[in-house]
Amino acid sequence: MSVKIAPSILAADFTNLEKEIRKVEQAGADLIHIDVMDGNFVPNITIGPCVVKDIRKVTRLPLEAHLMIKHPERFIGDFVKAGSDMVTVHIEAISALKIKSLAKEWRPRGIKLGVSLNPATPLSRIKGVLSCVDFVLVMTVVPGFSGQKFMPQVVPKIKKLRSVFRGVIAVDGGINDTVARDLIRAGADILAAASFIFGSADYKEAIERLKNA
Repeated sequence: MSVKIAPSILAADFTNLEKEIRKVEQAGADLIHIDVMDGNFVPNITIGPCVVKDIRKVTRLPLEAHLMIKHPERFIGDFVKAGSDMVTVHIEAISALKIKSLAKEWRPRGIKLGVSLNPATPLSRIKGVLSCVDFVLVMTVVPGFSGQKFMPQVVPKIKKLRSVFRGVIAVDGGINDTVARDLIRAGADILAAASFIFGSADYKEAIERLKNA
C-alpha cells in the first residue's frame, strides 16, 4: 500500500480555508487532518465541530478529527455529526477501558477510531487497545503547535509498533520529505504534514515529494 498524505490544516491560511482545502485536494491529498486543541490537554486552542461542519461542505475527502483535548469521549458525537469520518483520541487523556467502549459504539457505525500517543508515552500504554482501533497516530513532536522540529528518537517506536500491529499507522509532527523516507521504512501508512505542505509554494509538488520519499 502506498503512503497516504494528510495535510494538517493547522498551518493553513484560515482567511481562505475553503480555497486551501480545495487546493490540497486537487494536489493529491488523501484525507484532511484536523487538529482540535482545547487549551487544557495542550497549550493551544484551535477549532471545534462548527468548523468541521463547514469543511465537510467543501470536500469529499475523509476528515480526521485529532482530538487533543481532555474528556474526548464527551465530544466525539459532535465531531461525527459535523462530518468527521475518523476520530483520534489520546491515550494520555482517556483510559483504555473507555477506548474499548468507544470502539463498540462508533466502529459499527462506520467511524474509524484511532488512538494517539505522545513521544514520551511508551507503546505499552496502548497495548490493550490495539485490537479494537482502526489506526494508531504516533506523535513525533510534543503536540500543541505547528512548525516544531521532528523527533527522530520516535522512529524505533514506529518500527516496534509495526511489528505488533496490523492496522494503519499514522505519524504526525515535523514531517518533511527528508524524514518521510525513514517513517515509511519504519512502517508508516499515513503522514500528516502541516507546514511542509501549507508553507510551500506548490502544494502538489510538496505532496508528491512526501509520497515519493
